[in-house]
Amino acid sequence: MDIYESCPVLENEIFLLRSVQNEDIDDLLKVYSDRNALPFFNSDNCDGDNFYYTTRERMAEALDFWNVSYENGWFARLCLVHKEVSGVIGTVELCLRVSEDEFNNMGILRIDVRSDYEREDMLYAILTLITPQVSGLLGCDGIITKAPIYAVERIIALKKAGYTRSEHLLIGKTGYAYDGYWVSR
Repeated sequence: MDIYESCPVLENEIFLLRSVQNEDIDDLLKVYSDRNALPFFNSDNCDGDNFYYTTRERMAEALDFWNVSYENGWFARLCLVHKEVSGVIGTVELCLRVSEDEFNNMGILRIDVRSDYEREDMLYAILTLITPQVSGLLGCDGIITKAPIYAVERIIALKKAGYTRSEHLLIGKTGYAYDGYWVSR
């Protein structure tokens, strides 16, 4: 299934992963205005956006951009719904990387969650939900995702889910080299 032909709905016992909807704005604002979550968001190669939104207006602009990006096949942003609380606690972004570095034809996985979900058990549940689906959704050779060295819980979850730390740098569109990437093939 091509993610841009039909946006998937995936679920496990803890999470439901579905397309972003305009009515998610208040829950998403809780995620993207969470200062403690901000250091874990991957904004590499995102034209200076750090994903810190403190107003409904700014969050609405981001939602509009995410929807346009999906319609144009640039990336897909999906909401993570915690089934127990019936609320959106974060997002997952997926896109295919076309580059001349070691990460060509890899799926980029960005996971943004509220800081109270930046825990090994929650992140592992998210990774095991999405990781097996990415190759089929994007037609890629593997997955890369970022975890800075201070993201201790995230790194534990990544290792448990079978990811390994890459020695390679991701070369951005301006030539800047980013580190901290983990790979699953």
